[in-house]
Amino acid sequence: MSGERPAKGLGMGLEALLGEAGRQTPAPGASEGSPASRGGVREIEIARIRPNPGQPRIQFGEEALDELAESIRQRGVLQPILLRPDGEDYMIIAGERRWRAAQRARLHAIPAIVREIDDSTTSELALIENTQREDLNPLEEAEGYKQLIHRHGHTQDEVGRIVHKSRSHVANLLRLLDLPEFVRQSLLKGDISMGHARAVATAPDPEELTREIVAKGLSVRQAESRARREKVRPGPGADIGRASARNAAKAVDTDLEVLERQLGDLLGLKVQVVHKGHGGAVTLHYSSLDQLDMICQRLSGEPI
Repeated sequence: MSGERPAKGLGMGLEALLGEAGRQTPAPGASEGSPASRGGVREIEIARIRPNPGQPRIQFGEEALDELAESIRQRGVLQPILLRPDGEDYMIIAGERRWRAAQRARLHAIPAIVREIDDSTTSELALIENTQREDLNPLEEAEGYKQLIHRHGHTQDEVGRIVHKSRSHVANLLRLLDLPEFVRQSLLKGDISMGHARAVATAPDPEELTREIVAKGLSVRQAESRARREKVRPGPGADIGRASARNAAKAVDTDLEVLERQLGDLLGLKVQVVHKGHGGAVTLHYSSLDQLDMICQRLSGEPI
């Protein structure tokens, strides 16, 4: 990573950049003292803005875009998008969805903040914006992590710190990219969940198990059970009755493990569930104050 990168901004997410709007780069062709260079937020012509080719988010729901466009027609764009100079024009760092909706609302200009940011930091901020707002599907998030690792030289630990997620969450998502195409498409379409995808990844034939999940509506726990059964079939002479008894004794523990993984996938953190009698405890493990802040925001319902 370059020594000139705004480390504080990356650690705190987009809020740090938006909060420093007073220190802006002048628009191409504008002088430091011109009105276009003062005040942080300014109106930029939509036609002079292009999307970031490294944007991790690929799918933009048509219905959701139409709803946002209608809101923009009535109330305008309430939060500026973040841009970087790109020749005589601009590239989007964060806010492509608002930019697309503003076009549908037939706006000629959109409020924006312009910052001088390098390619690597642009990729990081685009990923941070989407993951913090939970806008990405698991495969898009995984592709974003892959870019940070292979194109920008980060380790899985560093990626976890950048996006405020655990290293295990990053590693689990990256494994999704090795799944067969049918499984990935089923995940993209919502036919299976992230928990299902993790289960089929351990099966001898992930595609076959995915088809069974879709056809029979299997739960995550059922999918994991089938994956384990296919992976370790009892050999000749095995004591099947004793093995069944052991499996039954572990049923409750298996349920808790599935729940831990589902919560971990949702939060991107390590989660531990301990159940005793009629009650128990849920423990969320965080490795930085940024992760703790993310937990507090999500539990309180505050926007991230």
